[in-house]
Amino acid sequence: MTTPLEPLPLADPETARGVLVEERPDTQVEDGDHERFAHYVKKDQIVESAVTGKPVIALCGKVWVPGRDPDKFPVCPDCRRIIEAMFPSGGDGS
Repeated sequence: MTTPLEPLPLADPETARGVLVEERPDTQVEDGDHERFAHYVKKDQIVESAVTGKPVIALCGKVWVPGRDPDKFPVCPDCRRIIEAMFPSGGDGS
């Protein structure tokens, strides 16, 4: 017959140390019209943001919660360059 193993002693709370690391993406939500540009964003993200308030990410990388009429602003130059590279024939992917 075998004898049960003794449990290991608990670490002394005065000397035991540990590190808890929580990784989060480094995103900063910006004011929607702070740059005064309209940005290209997937339509489903716009709908989700309108319902949940979740920030969207534009083609250029801008992160914000939209709340203004994009027709009142010029198109972001970076978004325009990216969309033109994706659709060189002039289409917008719609």
